[in-house]
Amino acid sequence: MHETNVTVETGMIVEIGGPVQGEVIDGRGLILAPALIDVHGDAFERQLMPRPGVFFPTEAAVLDTDRQLAANGIATAYHAITLGWEPGLRDVDRGRTLMQAIRDLAPRLLVENRVQLRWETFAFEALDTIAWALDGPLLPSLAFNDHTSMTMRAYDVPIQDRAFEFSPDFTVAELDDDRMRKRTASKAHRSGISEEDYITLLGEVWNRRTDVPGVIEKVAKIARDKGAPMLSHDDTRAETRAWFRDRGAHVAEFPMVMEAAEAARSNGDTIIFGAPNAARGGSHIGSLAAGDMVEAGLCDALASDYFYPAMLAAVARLDADRRADRLQLWSLVSAGPAHAMNLADRGDIAVGKRADLVLVDWPDGHPPAICGTWVAGRPAYRGHPAG
Repeated sequence: MHETNVTVETGMIVEIGGPVQGEVIDGRGLILAPALIDVHGDAFERQLMPRPGVFFPTEAAVLDTDRQLAANGIATAYHAITLGWEPGLRDVDRGRTLMQAIRDLAPRLLVENRVQLRWETFAFEALDTIAWALDGPLLPSLAFNDHTSMTMRAYDVPIQDRAFEFSPDFTVAELDDDRMRKRTASKAHRSGISEEDYITLLGEVWNRRTDVPGVIEKVAKIARDKGAPMLSHDDTRAETRAWFRDRGAHVAEFPMVMEAAEAARSNGDTIIFGAPNAARGGSHIGSLAAGDMVEAGLCDALASDYFYPAMLAAVARLDADRRADRLQLWSLVSAGPAHAMNLADRGDIAVGKRADLVLVDWPDGHPPAICGTWVAGRPAYRGHPAG
């Protein structure tokens, strides 16, 4: 880090180190850094449904989420919109409505709001919406999620120990067991249906299992043809990572065990972990600790996951723990995510890059805070502390 001038014109960085010219923003005493890029964030769900079963108007939720992003220094956000077979918060129609609202509100939004199509692979009813989204004005990413098989795994198998979902070694739980009620209770609550109805629906959807690989093949081809980045989610085996890599998914999102992370690294895949994991010092479900993965060179990007402030907090925690040097840590929330999403125009402070920038107040011994966010040179957020 060093003191210099950065000149911005028509939304682009045109000079570094030249004379002061044009409108001047005095950043002395602050840190100028590339703005954050969030490749997976679903905290917007709290704006859509602030309390269980209580839905808020979609446009108001999008506008508030957008302002939260700007205040947290996030200039590019991929909203992880679940397209699933559950009713309620995560059903396909609600997801499409949200995506349409983001499109319609784009002229009023402060940051670049993109979409991660967080597709539950048993949700065949999502295919039309996926094709529609991939034709949208801002190319989404596509993440392959299989929480259905995760729910259906045998009761004596921890989440992290489950076999590849299409393997004959994958063992299945019985639906008519009290343990299934316990396992699915929160999902039923989220869906707005009874526990009995949820388990019945789960059984009906599970009958699609033999058709799932073929449907994934179909969806992956559509995404490949559009050039969309593809991710596999919560991998637990090298076999899982290889299967999705062979279909064009070159990003491992939240690998749960070392075998999957090492398989991704040895094959040149991009690896993403959750920023809350890094900020808290470990995974809340007993998976790999993001800080350890950063230190081991097995993490390329950190995503907000379920809490937007976690990205900056993660950098602060990893810096305090001396997991890597500060510039490398910042790349986990800027250049790394840009690379993962094939966004070559942002993520660095360099001539010719888009002027997505943040001013950060980071006094020694204290957590950092965003004082300003610019998106393509346009001020999206400015904060002036009282002191």
